[in-house]
Amino acid sequence: MDGLVAQCSARLLQQSLQAERNRPTKNMININSRLQEVFGCAIKAAYPDLENPPLIVTPSQQPKFGDYQCNSAMGISQMFKAKEQKVNPREIAENITKHLPDSECIEKVEIAGPGFINVHMRKDFVSEQLTNLLVNGVQLPALGENKKLNHVGDWGTQFGMLIAHLQDKFPDYLTVSPPIGDLQAFYKESKKRFDTEEEFKKRAYQCVVLLQSKNPDIIKAWKLICDVSRQEFNKIYDALDISLIERGESFYQDRMDDVVKEFENKGFVQVDDGRKIVFVPGCSIPLTIVKSDGGYTYDTSDLAAIKQRLFEEKADMIIYVVDSGQSVHFQTIFAAAQMIGWYDPKVTRVTHAGFGVVLGEDKKKFKTRSGETVRLIDLLEEGLKRSMDKLKEKERDKVLTAEELKAAQTSVAYGCIKYADLSHSRLNDYIFSFDKMLDDRGNTAAYLLYAFTRIRSIARLANIDEEMLQKAARETKINLDHEKEWKLGRCILRFPEIVQKILDDLFLHTLCDYIYELATTFTEFYDSCYCVEKDRQTGKILKVNMGRMLLCEAVAAVMAKGFDILGIKPVQRM
Repeated sequence: MDGLVAQCSARLLQQSLQAERNRPTKNMININSRLQEVFGCAIKAAYPDLENPPLIVTPSQQPKFGDYQCNSAMGISQMFKAKEQKVNPREIAENITKHLPDSECIEKVEIAGPGFINVHMRKDFVSEQLTNLLVNGVQLPALGENKKLNHVGDWGTQFGMLIAHLQDKFPDYLTVSPPIGDLQAFYKESKKRFDTEEEFKKRAYQCVVLLQSKNPDIIKAWKLICDVSRQEFNKIYDALDISLIERGESFYQDRMDDVVKEFENKGFVQVDDGRKIVFVPGCSIPLTIVKSDGGYTYDTSDLAAIKQRLFEEKADMIIYVVDSGQSVHFQTIFAAAQMIGWYDPKVTRVTHAGFGVVLGEDKKKFKTRSGETVRLIDLLEEGLKRSMDKLKEKERDKVLTAEELKAAQTSVAYGCIKYADLSHSRLNDYIFSFDKMLDDRGNTAAYLLYAFTRIRSIARLANIDEEMLQKAARETKINLDHEKEWKLGRCILRFPEIVQKILDDLFLHTLCDYIYELATTFTEFYDSCYCVEKDRQTGKILKVNMGRMLLCEAVAAVMAKGFDILGIKPVQRM
């Protein structure tokens, strides 16, 4: 009876897949997901009694193995072996292929080796998907509303130090705006006094108490310091085109009392030497939610923050982008939030996307020669200088207008710094090197930005405008007969798979690797397949292959979307 129910379920799944395929969409199709649905249906029909059989579909590494491979047969064979049943993986692969439902994307399947199923895609299907991309643009499924919150440290002891120092250095701050030029230097001065002057230290702590009780004069000093800091941040955000909602620790102060009471009421709080602590199952270090002096901690504010995001923001997914050194802390915060019943990880995704540190070329923490922390604003200014030097070295200042040169300078400088950071696995430390990131060879933003402008220039130099390309996209079939055309077409259509992967694991270097692969695959195509044929003597255009021009356009469109996700702004001329 169970087998019959499973077979009926498989038929229903097959019908729903057919209905889904017939539904019109402007979105790019995730071919890997589509194939997983098809093979999942086949495995269900072939082995209805197996519970959670492995479903493994990956792009093939070599053309001789087709375009994709389903490697589930070996895993299913192991499941049978665990039940003391010996079934040959190749026999399993044959059974799966017999139950494959019709699919508009599969031309044929072949069984290779011990039980690999090689999948060959239909050229007409790939051509149709490329046309859809060109006509509708690079459309991906909508992710819903998102908020980018900047959780800044705008409360606590360090502000007590700064306020006390402000009172001493600018006693008339209530009536005359204090000329704090360099907040970093101002902070260092206050920190030095805090560490060496006992009386100043006491006043700093008093300022913290007054700040928490919202004393009007202290609140004004706090706002002045926050404004100076915000002005410096905004210079960087504006330069890098970053849009954030600032929400500091101060925002959660009034919510902390309720958080502490909730943990107390549910019996999770223990008192240890005057502190109120919470032990979380599976976590070695308890959370301190109230200090012995009655003050709150980072643990308290982070618990208040996660509760606010879950209950007031009603978030379905929360991603904390904070350095990897905080991983244990966030594991404990998340576990505490689950323990008290604020969220179910099966329903709501709460993740810490940690990252490593930036190293200098000496493989030590990135510092200035004097041992100071390198300021990002200084790094950006140095990047602008070096990118202009690079452009002038290539004599681009002789062919670009002043406006185009400025745009190229900014694109290369900021693009290279961002790409250098994002193109490494975020968990690893990496060595910061301007020379490497500005190199226009290899997997760098400089190379990819140059490649993009080159691709965009092909149509322009052939006197083909946007309107002509759109008309051709609607009327011209993209032939994929040459092996390099076929390779490029398939590479373009892998974009939704890459986006889904980075959504799943939050590793953006995968997207960087893909854009680089797409650019190098395009170079192979362009070197082997003419797009524009010219007279060698006169340079007159003799023939334009519009199908190949459309492939160029599709590559540029996908690269542009990839750059947009990475926060990199390409230019049309470089």
